[in-house]
This record gives sequence, structure tokens and C-alpha cells, in this order.
Amino acid sequence: MARPRRIDEELVRKATEAVKSPGEVAEFRSAQAILLPAVMGATLEQTATLLGVSRASVPRLQARFRQSMRAGKPPPQWGGRRRSLMTLDEERRFLEPWAEQAKAGGILVVSAIRAALAQHLGKPVKPSVVYRLLERHGWRKVAPDTHHPKSDPKAQEEWKKNSRKHWRP
Repeated sequence: MARPRRIDEELVRKATEAVKSPGEVAEFRSAQAILLPAVMGATLEQTATLLGVSRASVPRLQARFRQSMRAGKPPPQWGGRRRSLMTLDEERRFLEPWAEQAKAGGILVVSAIRAALAQHLGKPVKPSVVYRLLERHGWRKVAPDTHHPKSDPKAQEEWKKNSRKHWRP
């Protein structure tokens, strides 16, 4: 047997006010998620169908409305770096020594950055963490040129003209 639904009259009053006043669509839909079960006695499935969302979204919408009414501010949005190891400023400070080396024309090796990052954090990190860190700060892999800097185009053309056409062992 399902547990009985508790309807908070104060919450229903606030939801009624929110539906009457023009505002954001998300707030309107959250208020409707409160009112439909409370006033009309709709089930979660019926409420979900009327609102055009999934059944699992109805309690989420209700919780969002309750939270916004208690705090008086909009609920936090999805997204962002939830599992970050360092803030962006800390990452920038961590990469400064390598930035100086790169500006001087040095070659950076990811394994060295990875080892320093693991030591800084106090736990091992995977190479993908380092690659994402570098990408986040606008670093990219610079491919080498297609020709050697000390090559001589005249000597290459001379060799092409005077070399044998067929090689025999």
C-alpha cells in the first residue's frame, strides 16, 4: 500500500500565486507539478502526462519548487565542473612554470606534467586528466613542419636530376 500524500497548504498557496503571476516557464511548470496532485488529486503519471515530462521528473519539479520557496532564490542549475580537482585559478598557477618553458621554445612532455600534477594533488591521475587540463587552458599539440629546417632545396633538386633512374644491386 502506498503511503498517503501529505499536502502542505502553505505550499499550495504559494504555488497558486506562482501560477497566477507571470514568470519563468520552469517556475510555472514546477508550480503546476505541486497543484495538479494537490487540487485535482492527479497521480504522478497523470501529472507527468499533463506537464509533458517523465514520471521521474514530477518529484524533481516539486522539490525544485519547495527549495525555491524556502530559500527565496532560484535553485542551482545543472552543469559545471562537479568533480574538479583544482579551481581554474589553481590550474593556471600550476601550469605557469610549463608556460614559461613553452614560450622559450622548449618541448613539453605530458608524462612530466602528469607526475607533477600527481605529486601536487597527492594521488595518481590518468593521462586523460592532464590532456583535458591542457585543453581547458587553450594548450594544443603543435605538429612539426613537413620539412627539416636545415634542408637545402637546391641540393635536393640537383640530386633528383642527377640520380640514377633505376637502382641495381
